[in-house]
Amino acid sequence: MSGLKLFHTKGAVAEVTSRLAEVEAEVQALVEGNLEVMLGVRFLASEYSTGPVHGGRIDTLGIDENGAPVVIEFKRATDAGAVNQGLFYLSWLVDHRAEFGHLVRGRLGAAVADQVLWSAPRLICVAGNFTRYDVHAIREHRRSIDLVRYRFFGEDHFGLETVASVAAQTAPPGVRRASEAGVPSARVDKGAMQELFAEVDQALLGLGGDITTVQRKTYRAYQRLRNFACVCPPQRDKLLVYLKVNPKEVDLVPGFTRDVTGLGHHGTGDLEVQLRTDRDLERAQDLFRLSYTAV
Repeated sequence: MSGLKLFHTKGAVAEVTSRLAEVEAEVQALVEGNLEVMLGVRFLASEYSTGPVHGGRIDTLGIDENGAPVVIEFKRATDAGAVNQGLFYLSWLVDHRAEFGHLVRGRLGAAVADQVLWSAPRLICVAGNFTRYDVHAIREHRRSIDLVRYRFFGEDHFGLETVASVAAQTAPPGVRRASEAGVPSARVDKGAMQELFAEVDQALLGLGGDITTVQRKTYRAYQRLRNFACVCPPQRDKLLVYLKVNPKEVDLVPGFTRDVTGLGHHGTGDLEVQLRTDRDLERAQDLFRLSYTAV
C-alpha cells in the first residue's frame, strides 16, 4: 500500500481530521481539475454518454502518460458495485475504439490519437473505501485496475492512497525475458547491457509492492498510478532511465545524470540517468527511490 499523498486546495493547516465528501460530485470535480498532477491522466471528457443502447455515463474519460485509455469511476463511500460498473464501461470503451480515437483527436490532436495504447486500457476507481472483496475481484480480471481511496482533511487538504493495483496480463505469468522489457532480440546482442537491464528491472520493481509496468515500443514504464521511471531499450554501451525527479534538486554528474526538461525523449521524466555498469546502478538507487517517493 502506498503512502498518502496530500494536495493543497486552499492553503496550509496543521493536523486535521479526515472526512468523506458530502456528495460524489465533490470528489469528481476536484480530481478532474487536477487530473494530471494526481493521476498522471490527461482529461478528455466528463459524464460521457455511452449511447441509448448501452445506457451508461462514464464519470471521467482520459488518456494516461503512456497513451493508455482510462476510465475513472467515482464513489463517495464504499460501494460494492464500483469495480463491476467500471469494468462495464471499460468493456464498452474497448468496443468503441474509433469513437475514443475521434475524441482524442479532437481534444489532443492526431499525433496523440495515433499512439493510443489499446493493449493496456485502464480502470481507476476512486472511492471513500474498498472491501477485501474488491481487492480480490480485481486480481481475477485481466485488466489494468487501480483502487484509490480518497480523504478530505479539513477544508484545505485532499489525499489519495492506492489500495491495490493490478496490471493487464499481456504474457504468460512467470515468463521474464528481455523482449518483454522492450528489448527487440534482433537489435540488441546478448550481453552486458541486457544483463544490466534485468538488474534495473529488478531494482525498480523491488522499490514497493504497488508497482505496475506498462510496455511501449520505445520504453517500459514503471507506475504508482503515475509513471516514476521509464527505461529505454539498451543501446550498445548504455541504458537510459528517465525519472520524475526535479533535476534542479540533485547534483548533476556529466556522463551519468542530465537535465532533459523540455527536450524530446522516449518516456516521461525530466531527469535522465545513463547506466553503463553495475556501479552506475548502485549510484542510481537513491535517485530511483526519490522518484518512487515523489509520485
